[in-house]
Amino acid sequence: MENVKQHICRLEEATLSKYAMLSQNTKGRMRECQPCQIRSEFQRDRDKILHCKSFRRLKHKTQVFLAPEGDHYRTRLTHTLEVSQIGRTIARALRLNEDLVEAIALGHDLGHTPFGHAGERKLDELVKGGFVHSRQSLRVVELLENNGKGLNLTFEVRDGIANHKYKDTPLTLEGEIVKYADRFAYINHDIEDAIRGGVLKSEDLPKECIEVLGDSKSGRINSMITDIVQYSWDKPYIKQSPDFEYATEKLHEFMFDSVYLNMKAKSQEAKAVKMIELIFQYYLNHLDQLPTFYKSLLDQFPADRVVGDYIASFTDRYCVRVFSQLFVPDEWTIL
Repeated sequence: MENVKQHICRLEEATLSKYAMLSQNTKGRMRECQPCQIRSEFQRDRDKILHCKSFRRLKHKTQVFLAPEGDHYRTRLTHTLEVSQIGRTIARALRLNEDLVEAIALGHDLGHTPFGHAGERKLDELVKGGFVHSRQSLRVVELLENNGKGLNLTFEVRDGIANHKYKDTPLTLEGEIVKYADRFAYINHDIEDAIRGGVLKSEDLPKECIEVLGDSKSGRINSMITDIVQYSWDKPYIKQSPDFEYATEKLHEFMFDSVYLNMKAKSQEAKAVKMIELIFQYYLNHLDQLPTFYKSLLDQFPADRVVGDYIASFTDRYCVRVFSQLFVPDEWTIL
């Protein structure tokens, strides 16, 4: 009698597109491990990511707005879940491997810094060789999680995580799907959050984009997904149609100018990046005060990279707490 995993592999062969990445054809893991009888390799990777500490920390990491008042602004975790949902919808429609897409999507931002891209830019300045969150996400799953053992994910999931930025070139179509799902998610939920925060009004959105993509968040996401599915159907690539690609890029440019560089939206960023800079310099000069695990990495990696690893793991609120412990004096009292 075949086990459940064998049945899943047979179903993939019978139902998925000829362009799909079948789990049984994976290039494998960095280390051999005991096989699971009821999950495919990509299902297993999804579960490893979902249960890791880096994933849980995403709930307290900034997406766009730093320390927003209100419960409905996105965090890095809610962004990740929206990317996963959009990616799975595209993958299922194109008969590509939904489990692989989900695993990549859930892991794509594990290496993101506190305070969003502002934190990323500051660490990129401070760490020799640069700091890019996609590469840091790969470093998390290959090394930093599980006390230096990493998560031991399959090659295809690691490739998708490392190459999820829009200009990257992942090796699977499932990785390409996550690239677009990430873009569709953050453009549209950032619009919604910017309107909620009074940074934008609906009527500010460029009409040439709205006429193509739609005049509501759900309408735009639905039309983007429908377009990419129709344009990529039974093709060896994942692409938007030229009209949708142009409108999406123009909307992205508008958001960059109107929100991502908006002084009202970014009013607290200078404080946040200064905290990161001061904490970085402190630990670079006091390596003995790093946590035990990070001190153990100093034999293999330069000190600035290890300090960057430590700070990138911070949530926003933990970063504030560390800064306070290091630089804010306690109140003096008579004992």
